[in-house]
Amino acid sequence: MTPPTQHPHDGATLAGVVVVGSINADQVTTVARHPLPGETLIGTSIAVLPGGKGANQAVAAAQLGARVSMVGAIGRDALASSATAILESANVDLSNVRAVDGPTGLAVITVAADGENTIIVIPGANAAVAADVVGQSADLIAGAAVVVLQGEIPAAASTAAARLARGRVVLNLAPVIELDPATIAAADPLIVNEHEAALLLAQLTPGAPPPASDAEAVARLREWGVTSVVLTRGALGAIISDVEGTDAVASPVVVAVDSSGAGDAFVGALSARLAAGDTLREAVRLAVRVGAFAVQSRGTQPSYPHAGDSLPEVRSEVRTDFAIEKNEARP
Repeated sequence: MTPPTQHPHDGATLAGVVVVGSINADQVTTVARHPLPGETLIGTSIAVLPGGKGANQAVAAAQLGARVSMVGAIGRDALASSATAILESANVDLSNVRAVDGPTGLAVITVAADGENTIIVIPGANAAVAADVVGQSADLIAGAAVVVLQGEIPAAASTAAARLARGRVVLNLAPVIELDPATIAAADPLIVNEHEAALLLAQLTPGAPPPASDAEAVARLREWGVTSVVLTRGALGAIISDVEGTDAVASPVVVAVDSSGAGDAFVGALSARLAAGDTLREAVRLAVRVGAFAVQSRGTQPSYPHAGDSLPEVRSEVRTDFAIEKNEARP
């Protein structure tokens, strides 16, 4: 059972994870390699699976034992049941997911033989998750130990959720959208990869040169005013920076089959552990293992572990020298 979290400001007892975000159906096509512009290739398979960054993160957290509620929207179409199937089986509370006229969100994903993917997202019903919709779940959001936000719903909805939150706000700014600076500053942590970090810095500090390294990107985000930053680095693990300092956590070495949704598995696992009372560093150490587990199977939600599953082990300890930077070749 997940223990409650004591809120540092008003003494309120907070519990569980609330994910305010997107719910999609994923159309996943596999190919030997990604096509060049204007090129036609023959694919090897196609499947429709549950997805959406918000739903992915909710499933990842719930399957690891967290109590999770989802705030979002689906369409009144045939894809809605596909999009919510694993959320339901993972016992995510969907009472704050509304059905709206129009299509359910759709992600068109192409996965190459080396595990790399391209993704095109059509928001559909996710665009209906406006600030007033979030406001209807005010008590739920205010009572959560952790509130998880991403970039696949309108910015006003994320801003409204961050303002309502009394617990910890986990902001995974993917994709990078224009957000109220106060929402970004509320993140604890802000979770981005190296590309998202560079895009966000361009938004926050216009005219400044792009960061020369992952470590510099993290340092500049902290200097701007983000309380804590977790920069995900794929096979290289993650960098953590907060008031305790800046460290790097290595990832297990695995054979990647499909990287789609691995970042969401990381975010969901991290959020589950923060809600359970782990420190940020403890949560990241578990999250890199969950992300590595996810890349070993195809699909997003179907590839996520359950509590009790054996996770890949990390052979390296926490690093502080940042010898491996983003401009070097990666294994």
